[in-house]
Amino acid sequence: MPEESKGPESVSPPAEGAKAPAEAAVPQKSEVQPAAPQAAAAEVKTPSPAAAPVASGETKPAAVPAAKPVAPAAAAKPAAPAAAKPPAAPAKPAGPVPEPWESELVTSLKQQYGSGIVEALRYMGQKYVTVNSSILPEILLRMRDAEGFDYCVDITAVHYPKREQQFDVVYVLYSFPHNERIRVKARIKDGEHVQSAVAIWPTADWLEREAFDMFGIVFDGHPGLKRILLPEDWKGHPLRKDYDILQQDKEWVQINLGIESGQ
Repeated sequence: MPEESKGPESVSPPAEGAKAPAEAAVPQKSEVQPAAPQAAAAEVKTPSPAAAPVASGETKPAAVPAAKPVAPAAAAKPAAPAAAKPPAAPAKPAGPVPEPWESELVTSLKQQYGSGIVEALRYMGQKYVTVNSSILPEILLRMRDAEGFDYCVDITAVHYPKREQQFDVVYVLYSFPHNERIRVKARIKDGEHVQSAVAIWPTADWLEREAFDMFGIVFDGHPGLKRILLPEDWKGHPLRKDYDILQQDKEWVQINLGIESGQ
């Protein structure tokens, strides 16, 4: 009869004296339980490089802790630029200067009065002629009658304390027929009188009173020369450049009002 089938494989009995094959090692379960998921998530370990194989008899080197990452150094602030020197101030431009004024009027005056016409200049569009004080009344009359300057706009003065002829008396004249304005000036010494122009232009009345009040210039022939802005007993003339206005104010206030000045 055919031999009985012994299963998928036939196992030959071991030879006598032969050892049975060692049992296959059964892998043992790790006694260490895996860490809780929360702890594993919280603790992040830096993977260490694979350890090199150690030869028999050699001491296994100690594990080197992973180096902590170094925070990048703060970027160095750029040094503040050195303060630049301010540019030098540009040179102050030269201001306007008077220039000679040539006209038919000036030529005619020079032909008639010669050296009595001291100068004729134009400055910033303004025309003026300086005449000798001895011919001033005659010049003013001619300006009204022959040249058509029928309106006396102003009469004033300028004080130059260091000059021998300390004052310039200035007449500002306007011509309605010609729509033109000029200035006539005369230089006088301190205390020298000037002939009044009220008979030529009635508007000169108050203008001459103001020049007398502020500068102390006396106009002979004026119908009522007295102060017009300050009290009659005021001392001195405030528009002179050597006048101490603060001292005079204190004195007048003390005498007339009996109080100390607020200045």
